[in-house]
Amino acid sequence: MPRKPYAKDSLSTPSNDLYNVQGDLMFTIFFFLSSGLFLGWSLGANDAANVFGTAVGTRMLKFRTAALICSVFVILGAVISGAGASDTLGKLGTVNALAGAFTVAFSAAFTVFWMTKLTIPVSTSQAIVGAIIGWNIFSGYSTDYHTLSKIVGTWIICPVLAGVFAAIFYFIFKAIIDKAKIHIIRLDAYTRWGLILVGAFGSYSLGANNIANVMGVFVNVSPFKDLNIAGLFQLSSAQQLFFLGGLAIAVGVFTYSRKVMETVGADLFELSPVAGLIAILSSGIVLFLFASQGLKVWLESNGLPSLPLVPVSSSQAVVGAILGIGIAKRGRNINFAILGKISSGWLMTPVMAGVVTYVLLFFVQNVFMQRVHM
Repeated sequence: MPRKPYAKDSLSTPSNDLYNVQGDLMFTIFFFLSSGLFLGWSLGANDAANVFGTAVGTRMLKFRTAALICSVFVILGAVISGAGASDTLGKLGTVNALAGAFTVAFSAAFTVFWMTKLTIPVSTSQAIVGAIIGWNIFSGYSTDYHTLSKIVGTWIICPVLAGVFAAIFYFIFKAIIDKAKIHIIRLDAYTRWGLILVGAFGSYSLGANNIANVMGVFVNVSPFKDLNIAGLFQLSSAQQLFFLGGLAIAVGVFTYSRKVMETVGADLFELSPVAGLIAILSSGIVLFLFASQGLKVWLESNGLPSLPLVPVSSSQAVVGAILGIGIAKRGRNINFAILGKISSGWLMTPVMAGVVTYVLLFFVQNVFMQRVHM
């Protein structure tokens, strides 16, 4: 007996069933990825704008101009050079379930968001590290203490290195300006263009280094497949995640970063426009050093020491750079009250993120009945 054809308007056709399943799957995927996007937004609101904080704080660039440049180059850095730091972060703890990755990213994002509400420029790197350790403890997986010590060491090296670069650049720039005797109007124009160039470089470095904080926990459970676009170039599964994270960072920069810009760019230390340029350049170099796979390979192949590929904090880098300039000026005008507030945020962040993660994992697993680890 011939099979009766399905009615065209039937909702139970095989194609419609497949469509519904695929639709449900995509909804589930993007729901779980939403916490990573929230973390990206939080990073944009708190960390990403730090590369232009001094430029905006000194009124050399308008906020919207700085935000636009920052957003474009953050996305480029994330997609092109984001893989190195994410690999190191993955060694700290391999989050192996999508619901677990969602909870880790959400906990880190919530921590950064809360600190942002308090106008404290905290470290997204510290938040995600604390959250991963919270997952390790809850799931019974061991923490790779060698990787942890490497990451924690960068929390000290990063601001110190940025401060050293900033102090050196301060004396170099001062000597050049004094010798060249550039007219103040021309110097102002040079500085403005310099702020744009080093801001773009700093934004690229930030995207390359810090996208690991945003999407690194999703790399091992990525739902995407490698994508070949018209035979011209290929986006790996991880790069597609990094692109989405970069977009979220850009939204955070535009919507919520102005207050943190002003805290770093004006309140901590009274910066001149040239000093602002030096601070951005110094912090951008430090972020690039901790993110560039090519540079690391070149240094090691020539028998030179290299830095680990680790996500470091743009907040720590720019604060270290500003302090380096302040010390070069013999410590005048440093606001130690603001410095203490920022330092306390750095200490609280990983602890708070770890505790929040542990508590939320319990609820996700036992109340919402989701598998948070394998």
